[in-house]
Amino acid sequence: MWGWLIALLVGVVTTVAACTDAPPATTDLSPAGLATDIAAVPALATATPTAVSPTATPVPGETLAAYPVETAAQATAVSPDPYPAPSDQELYLPVVESESNGAVSTTTAPVAEATPPPTETPTPTLTPTPIPTVDFTAVKAQLQAQGQELAYAKIGFHVGVGGNTEGLDTWMRELDAAGVPFFLKSVDNAEPLYVAQEMMRQSGVPHTLVYRKVSGGAFVNVPNYELSPEEAALHNWQLHTEAFPPELDPSLVWMETMNEVDKERSEWLAQFALVMGQLAVENGRKWAAFGWSSGEPEPTDWESPAMLQFLRFAGDHPDQIAIAVHEYSYKLDDIRDGYPYKIGRFLELFRIADKYGIPRPTVLITEWGWTYEFVPDPALAMADIAWAARLYAPYPQVKGAAIWYLGQGDTFGDIANLTQRLITPMRVYALTNYFAIPQPPAQAPPDPALYHP
Repeated sequence: MWGWLIALLVGVVTTVAACTDAPPATTDLSPAGLATDIAAVPALATATPTAVSPTATPVPGETLAAYPVETAAQATAVSPDPYPAPSDQELYLPVVESESNGAVSTTTAPVAEATPPPTETPTPTLTPTPIPTVDFTAVKAQLQAQGQELAYAKIGFHVGVGGNTEGLDTWMRELDAAGVPFFLKSVDNAEPLYVAQEMMRQSGVPHTLVYRKVSGGAFVNVPNYELSPEEAALHNWQLHTEAFPPELDPSLVWMETMNEVDKERSEWLAQFALVMGQLAVENGRKWAAFGWSSGEPEPTDWESPAMLQFLRFAGDHPDQIAIAVHEYSYKLDDIRDGYPYKIGRFLELFRIADKYGIPRPTVLITEWGWTYEFVPDPALAMADIAWAARLYAPYPQVKGAAIWYLGQGDTFGDIANLTQRLITPMRVYALTNYFAIPQPPAQAPPDPALYHP
């Protein structure tokens, strides 16, 4: 895996090594620029970002069918061949050189040392190449001065018990150190969430953390439909609050108590969710409703009287009430299959909220991916992820999406090992990409045509 990443970085360094002044590329997702990509923000000095007057220039002549248009920053995370870095753009790179043998080395200032005896041969030390992380603080200030806001790549991971999470701690630690919020969902395993929670306490970076209990018998994953919505809510609340890990802070970690519910009972579920939501607000907890399967619910289900009442409640309590959804393509070779009815279905929810004058509710995409058993090869997967990251970026209510799946499971094949291959390229992508989005109170329109493949 590291050979693939080193080759990726060599390709990027070869493309941009001669540039030292321009910032990473960005994508303008403001209302005026939603149908166009934005060229690189002009010269931004890393040490003195306030010494320049940046402007954003739209790329003329783009058509919606030409999506996705990649940027130099995106080329860092994906193969440089299909994602060439334009010669007039640049990343925030360390002093890196590409040597004739294809190796990558980091140039550092010489340090005076004592001369070793003639018979002693010093042992060579390999210095790992640092990721060319964006100066997000400087970029945020620059975008805000232009009347825009900074958005990050929001796609994270879904973990559980066992599986393969090698590299996940580095992903969390480096994103946290760079000030980049990450999205992490875990089932029946509080440990990674606890680590992330404590990082968040120290750094103040607003990571989105979600816990769900999945084991324990009947009515753990779906409510008891045989009861009234009120009775079922009280039962579900007691079951999940008693099982919530005591080391997790319920004011910081979202509690998800349902998974892929019966879409034929949407009105019942709306009544159930309103009671659960009221309990969460009264008890100072964060709670995520529904966990709809990909492609659900039907648009008309959002417009029933009870559902509109719940949506208003959720819209009024965005920090404590969320709507959990799953977005899968169900096709390994086409993440955009059926768009926006599978991936991108959240747009319909926002359209209906806007229609009724309801604040857009918080959305947690607690499962995201291709199929339950397979993940594409990293280069192809990262191309799909780059498109999805651009889709989610202009909507701050979408807190993130969890790639399925780093945990173990008898029915999920080798999914943990396949997904683990994405941890390092996802870390690179999140540290080298950002998006320019509308500055509140302005909002991006929920128009699927703006992101159509």
